[in-house]
Amino acid sequence: MEPRDNQAEASYTFGDRSSSDIVVRLRNEEGRDDWIYCHSKILSEKSQYFADRLSDKWPTCKILDSRYCVEVICQESDYDHHINLLRLLYLVSDDVHEDNLCHNVKSALGILSVAKELSCPQIVTACVNYLEAVPWEEGEEEEILRTVPRIGSEAEPILARLQPVDQSAVTEIFVSAFRFATSSPPLPLGDVKSSAQEQIEYMITEDDDAPLLIADEEVKLEVKECVKSLFGRFFQCLEETSFKPVESEVINKKWSFRMVLSDLSWAFQILTKMEVVRDFVITWVDISAKLVKVVEQLETTVAETVEIRVKVIEVTAKVIEAIGYGTVILPTAKRLEMVKLWLPFVRNTKPLVDSPVTEDEGNGTVRYKIDGEIWQALESSFVSIILALPSADQAEILTEWLGKNGLYPDLTEAFEVWCYRSKVAKRRLGLLGGEEDENGMS
Repeated sequence: MEPRDNQAEASYTFGDRSSSDIVVRLRNEEGRDDWIYCHSKILSEKSQYFADRLSDKWPTCKILDSRYCVEVICQESDYDHHINLLRLLYLVSDDVHEDNLCHNVKSALGILSVAKELSCPQIVTACVNYLEAVPWEEGEEEEILRTVPRIGSEAEPILARLQPVDQSAVTEIFVSAFRFATSSPPLPLGDVKSSAQEQIEYMITEDDDAPLLIADEEVKLEVKECVKSLFGRFFQCLEETSFKPVESEVINKKWSFRMVLSDLSWAFQILTKMEVVRDFVITWVDISAKLVKVVEQLETTVAETVEIRVKVIEVTAKVIEAIGYGTVILPTAKRLEMVKLWLPFVRNTKPLVDSPVTEDEGNGTVRYKIDGEIWQALESSFVSIILALPSADQAEILTEWLGKNGLYPDLTEAFEVWCYRSKVAKRRLGLLGGEEDENGMS
């Protein structure tokens, strides 16, 4: 069939029955049947599919008023996209921009699929350019991933934003993000910093996918330097807090102190995943005596005291666990010192945390909580550390604990093991004669 060309293309109107010379019969399996009046010149020029269907090589069926009929079978879900594509064939040209042809991602994807099926290269290009440029919602992104790969190489630009990047680029953004996440930005940037911390953890976590970054020695060194700088700020906070500042400085210093503690707690989690916690643990051990002294001497409200103690314990729990389970090996004297410093601190803090405290501003009662798993982890870690100490040191710690009527942490397990070890020590060690000395050992 030769398309009629006795009219200028600009005068063709989609769906105009009076000027049409072809009917596109659109049908689906659900029984929908529409006759769409079109013009063979438009369809043949813009679609290779219709050009082939209207050629002499393809049988056609004449219907009303000597019009030729091209029947197209489609799914119900694609029905409207076929109609929109036929309409767009009348609009697409070098002078019409993509934003005038596509109006949303869902529609553009549907039209793209139909345009590919009906061999409409101009429409395909318009949809690709549109989808490559506009933002996507999460659900739209998944639909794009299902649809675009079936289109072919001409649709590859759409997926450019989803392609994996070079590992050097991942390393650079990780290091940059870690520097920011351990910095002290202005308060309005707090949410940005929190986001950076969340994404850093996501990047190095193995879930359904492999970690985005496997840290090499260079990255680990950079991370340790950032944490070292973070500790530098913490030391400064300790020094400033140990003096009595003027009233106007009090709020800022307390806020800085709490923020650095939060950052240290987060940093420890990252260091654990990267298996480089040793320097952190040793530094925390070295500052523990001063830290406990400063916190216990803080002149704050009950609410502020509890909040600061909670944040200190969150970090200390991680450190105690690393020591208790041998992740970081320390000399006996250091391990004993940590128990004697932190066991009374957590014992005195737990009743404060378990009781409601009231904010000064009169905003009602607010509770600062520690996850129950942290209390349990602390208890287990203390027991592990104590049972690894010389028996005489164990006896001293247990005596003090029993004198406190067995308050938290519950050291019953350590007490039972100590009693058993002490009673059977002579037999187990194969020693002959002698009396048990005051340490419970022969």
